[in-house]
Amino acid sequence: METDLAEFEMKTPQNRVVMHVLYGLHTLAWFSGGVFAVIALIINYVQRADESDVLYLNHHNYMIATFWWTVLWLALLSPLWLLFIFPGAIAYGIVWLWYLYRCVRGWMHFNRDRLP
Repeated sequence: METDLAEFEMKTPQNRVVMHVLYGLHTLAWFSGGVFAVIALIINYVQRADESDVLYLNHHNYMIATFWWTVLWLALLSPLWLLFIFPGAIAYGIVWLWYLYRCVRGWMHFNRDRLP
C-alpha cells in the first residue's frame, strides 16, 4: 500500500532538484564504473543525517539500501567471473537490470511524492 504524501508540507524546489540529481547519479552509475553511485551515496548519507521529512528520508534510505544490496550481490557473484566468463556476465547483467529497476522505480515514486 502506497502513502500519498502530497498533502504534507513540500520542500523547496532546490531540495527536489538535489533528490532528482541523486537519482540521476545512481541511475547513471554503471556508465561511470560506479563513481557516480559512490558520490551519490556520500551525499545521501550527508543529506539523510539532517532530514526530517518522511518522504525524503525514505528515499535516501531506499537509495542507500539499493547501493549496498548491489555491492553485496556483485561481491557474491564475482567468483563467476573467475570460473566462467559467460555466467559472470549474465549474473552481472541481471544485477545491473535490478539496480536500474530500483533506481527508476524510486525516481518515479519520488516524482509522484510517494514512498518507494
